[in-house]
Amino acid sequence: MKAYVFPGQGAQFTGMGKDLYENSTIAQELFEKANEILGFSITDIMFEGNAEELKETKVTQPAVFLHSVILAKTLENFNPEMVAGHSLGEFSALVANGTLSFEDGLKLVSKRALAMQKACEIQPSTMAAVLNLEDKIVEDICASIDGVVVAANYNCPGQLVISGEYKAVEEACEKMKEAGAKRALILPVGGAFHSPMMEPAREELAAAIEATTFSTPICPVYQNVTASAVSDADEIKKNLIIQLTAPVKWTQSVNQMIADGATSFTEVGPGKVLVGLVNKINKEVETISA
Repeated sequence: MKAYVFPGQGAQFTGMGKDLYENSTIAQELFEKANEILGFSITDIMFEGNAEELKETKVTQPAVFLHSVILAKTLENFNPEMVAGHSLGEFSALVANGTLSFEDGLKLVSKRALAMQKACEIQPSTMAAVLNLEDKIVEDICASIDGVVVAANYNCPGQLVISGEYKAVEEACEKMKEAGAKRALILPVGGAFHSPMMEPAREELAAAIEATTFSTPICPVYQNVTASAVSDADEIKKNLIIQLTAPVKWTQSVNQMIADGATSFTEVGPGKVLVGLVNKINKEVETISA
């Protein structure tokens, strides 16, 4: 079975999507529609902007979403049998499998970006990558810290991201190194994504998600929150709301997709981050970058 996976924030690069725009009328129409919906020319920033401009949250998330979704719509024989997306990428996956329309997906991603930005400004918070330490040890250390710090992204075996209050994350990093982590490194991110620190953003996004029509998908989505196949529109909606404050179970999702029959994974969007993670999770499956 063919699985299609969609990257999240951090995969952006200067000039992204320009080749799509220049070579496809479908892509042109969708990019122009996106400029209209967002109320600013995101194509100018994507095609000509610098890394700093692309790093702005209100730009980054819609830019990665647009690159993924428009690339999927221009692929020949795009017939996914299962989809998944890493964090923000879950929204791209839900457009790709027909749960969300292009317009609704983009509006939700834009709202998500702005809500997350606001939540980040309430209290200093951050994330850190922990390498070569068992998940259970990472979880136990997080639980032992006085303050908010949790496991946020289960990216692949030996690579876990923690998230929370700045001081708590720093303290956890020191304990991870003492416990034998190869590295425990604070990441250059705007805040503590996929942690309880995102509660204000979750509440704001929940209202927008509730007001949006979710259709029955053409194939299941393996959601970050459950790491299992979901095809029920109401359940997808519920999991998407929880996603902002819950961990991204990427390793578990990929393993479940393989257990359910995935033989190849195609990454649709900027970069090759997910192809790399899938290869680390399972060396036997075929990986392709669209």
